[in-house]
Amino acid sequence: MNWTGPRELHVQLLRCWNRGDLLAGMVSGESIFPRRLTLKAPTSAQITDDFDKVRDWIAALRSLPHYRVEMREVRHRVLGANEVPAAVWVDTLDDALAILGKSREAKRFASMVERTRLRQPLLLEWLACKPLKALELAEVWDRLLDVTEWVQQHPRPGIYLRQIDIPGVHSKFIEAHRGVLLKWLDRLLPPEAVNNSATGVSGFASRYGFRDKSQRIRLRALDPGHSLLPQSVNADITLDAESFASLSPAVSRVFITENEINYLAFPPVPDSLLIFGAGYGFEVLAQAAWLASCHVYYWGDIDTHGFTILDQLRACLPHAHSLLMGRNTLLAFEAQWGREEKQSLRDLSRLNAEERALYDDLRGNRLCKNLRLEQERIGFGWVENALTLLLSHNQISSMENV
Repeated sequence: MNWTGPRELHVQLLRCWNRGDLLAGMVSGESIFPRRLTLKAPTSAQITDDFDKVRDWIAALRSLPHYRVEMREVRHRVLGANEVPAAVWVDTLDDALAILGKSREAKRFASMVERTRLRQPLLLEWLACKPLKALELAEVWDRLLDVTEWVQQHPRPGIYLRQIDIPGVHSKFIEAHRGVLLKWLDRLLPPEAVNNSATGVSGFASRYGFRDKSQRIRLRALDPGHSLLPQSVNADITLDAESFASLSPAVSRVFITENEINYLAFPPVPDSLLIFGAGYGFEVLAQAAWLASCHVYYWGDIDTHGFTILDQLRACLPHAHSLLMGRNTLLAFEAQWGREEKQSLRDLSRLNAEERALYDDLRGNRLCKNLRLEQERIGFGWVENALTLLLSHNQISSMENV
C-alpha cells in the first residue's frame, strides 16, 4: 500500500530542514508552522477490502509523537461509522526539531543569530539564506565576525593578510574562509572600499585592499645582445610583475612556452626574449606596455587546453600568434600522440580560421579520441627548422600553419 506512513512524513519534514526553511524562520521571525503535511490516505474501496491494514495504518499515525492527526468520520453501509485521518500537522518548530532530532543544532543556530544581531545585523539576511552553511561554520563563527569587524575598521589597509593582528586568527584561517568572507564583506563595506575588478577567492586580497604575493615571471634572453644582466648572457631570471612591466628590452620578438625543458633548451634567436608560460593566467603580461610593440609567439600543447590557453592569452595580448601548433606539426609527429584526460569543449572566439578548424577537430574527436601532442614530444630539429623559417621569411603567418 502506498499510503503515507511515518517514514514518508519524516522525509517531508527533512526536506524542509535541508532547504533551510526551519532555521530561516528563526532569523526572520516568519514561522512556517503549523504546517500541514501531504497525506495519501486509503480510498473507500481499500477501507472495505483491507480494513485490518487500514486500522493498523491509523494506529501507527495516531501513535506518532509531535504530530497532530486530524480525523474525519467515514460512514460505510457495512462497517458503519469510522474515523480516518484527514490531515497530519506539525504545529510548532519545536515539534519539528524533536521529530528530526535537530534541537541541539537549532539551539546552536539561535545563539549564532543573536550574536550576529548584536555584532553584524547586516549579515542576518545571509544567515536566513544560508542557515545550514552557517551551522557548518559554528565553531569559527565568532572569529569570522572578528575578521569582518577588523576589515570594517581598517578599509583597504595596504598590508598582507599575515599582518592582521586578531587573537586566534591567522592568515591561513582567513584564506580558508575567503569564499564566505567575500559574501560578507561585499555586504558590509562601502562601495569605495571594494575593488570590483578583482573577483573570486584568488582576488580576495586585491578586492579589499590587502597586499598580495606578487606574481612572478620567468624569462631569459635568446640574444646575447639583449642580455638582461650584463655579466650573464644566459641568465634565467625571475621578476615580479611590476619589475617585468618596467623593462625596456628593445626586442622585436617574444616567445612564450609552457614546458620547462623547452624553455631551458630553446635555441638562440636574434632580437628575442623567451618567457616561461603560466598556463591559464596572462593578466600580468598585459601590464607590460612594451609587449605591444613586439611580435608575440605562443607555443603550447596541441590539444584542446593548449588552444584554450592561446585564446586566453589573446584576451590580454590580442596580437599574439601561435607557434608550432598547426596541423602540419600534429601530423608529422603522429607516433608521439598521447591522450588528453579531460577536454575543453567551449567555443573559443579568438582563434583564427586554421586554429579553430584544428581545435574543432580535436574537441570533436575527428582525428583520434582525446588527442594530445605535448610540445616536448616535437623533435628538436623540427623546432630549429621552424625558427629558421620564421627568421628567413621574416613573417608571422609562416609559423601558424607549422
